[in-house]
Amino acid sequence: MSFPTYPKYKDSGVEWLGTVPEHWEVQPIKHIVSIPVTDGPHETPEFIDEGIPFVSAEAVSSGVIDFSKIRGFIAESDHRRYCQKYKPQYNDIYMVKSGASTGTTTIVETDCDFSIWSPLAAIRCGARALPRFALNFLRSRNFQEGVTLNWSFGTQQNIGMNVIENLAITVPPLPEQLAIASFLDRETSKIDALVAEQRKLIELLKEKRQAVISHAVTKGLNPDARMKDSGIEWLGMVPKHWEVKVLRRFNCKVQTGPFGSQLHAEEYISGGTPVVNPTHMVNGSIVPSDEITVSDNVLARLPHQRLEVGDVIFSRRGELGRCALVTETEVGWLCGTGSMILRLHHSEYIGGYLSLFLSLDVLRQYFESFSIGTVMDSLSSETLLAMPLVVPPINEQLFIVQFVATHSAVIDSLVAAAKLAVDLLQERRTALISAAVTGKIDVRCHGEPSASNRMSYEAQLS
Repeated sequence: MSFPTYPKYKDSGVEWLGTVPEHWEVQPIKHIVSIPVTDGPHETPEFIDEGIPFVSAEAVSSGVIDFSKIRGFIAESDHRRYCQKYKPQYNDIYMVKSGASTGTTTIVETDCDFSIWSPLAAIRCGARALPRFALNFLRSRNFQEGVTLNWSFGTQQNIGMNVIENLAITVPPLPEQLAIASFLDRETSKIDALVAEQRKLIELLKEKRQAVISHAVTKGLNPDARMKDSGIEWLGMVPKHWEVKVLRRFNCKVQTGPFGSQLHAEEYISGGTPVVNPTHMVNGSIVPSDEITVSDNVLARLPHQRLEVGDVIFSRRGELGRCALVTETEVGWLCGTGSMILRLHHSEYIGGYLSLFLSLDVLRQYFESFSIGTVMDSLSSETLLAMPLVVPPINEQLFIVQFVATHSAVIDSLVAAAKLAVDLLQERRTALISAAVTGKIDVRCHGEPSASNRMSYEAQLS
């Protein structure tokens, strides 16, 4: 869809905003609000099991208020006290003003009681600005650039309320704001629906990948193979000529990663030898971080935790079931604190097949049933060695590994294409918002407001 531009433009006087339509105003945010920009309390309240939701940056980092991610609940008495400074109201806009998600915005779409904490700045539009237009402006690429240019750093990035209230915002005539907001609501909803479809496709493809692996490593590749009961409830029927054993019956070694006293987080450097933690195991491969590495001196201190080709590195803490096969690329890298190494010295098994078996969802559930963690699931070496597994002949293991690799490559390429589509759609969304709220395109003829938006506009004028 192509859009016309406005007939005349003027310099906004703001470098990150550029030119705007000649009849638009450009004002600091403090001139379009009904109350001064404010925030929540700067004290940490006492949290209770039930009460008034207490909302902070985590709950709005996705662009909506997610009440499942609140800090906790506070007492009614604390809520009343905090409301003396600021009480949330429908259509208030929140902007995260400190932390990694600084600049993220959302709008209040509930009449339920809740309180906010100090990392959130509250912006309440007055008669000169429609909340949904202001929200879209605050989400524009231009405004976010203004935030970036004006934030400061202490222990983390942040932007003060006095800075926020002096940042510029475009102020078109109210009917034009309504047309722009209605246009963006309609068009971004279409884009969001397409994004949701692509994300659903990604999840279906991941499920397909797991199904391919599961069937191949537990049922084999021959659909006519005679089957037998494995004797293991979660494994079910397996090919008759496959063996069922426990891991400790193989000549193998289990080596846990270094404990906290052996490797400290402050010893991580940039550009050294990579450390492999559970988060670095992705779809059976190792994806290292340039920032999670160690020096040669640390590496020399931990010889037993160094990786060898053919090892299977496995998550022993947190998300159990993450694993990866060590290739020649990762030889000499360091097994991280949350990981363990499984090293086979047996001709009946190859690491590639074992890493596929360890990645099964049913095996993850099996491990979780034995996990010994309280705050975080964790896995002991004994539990791993007691794991039952099926043993196809070596030639079948090789065929299965190759089969899974071929089919996974096809699925992974489809996932990559879907992720690219999501990125392009989100870029399109951001570009459309930015162009509309800064007047680079004229959407008035495309922005006929819905009945509900018109009622909201008329209510604001009354």
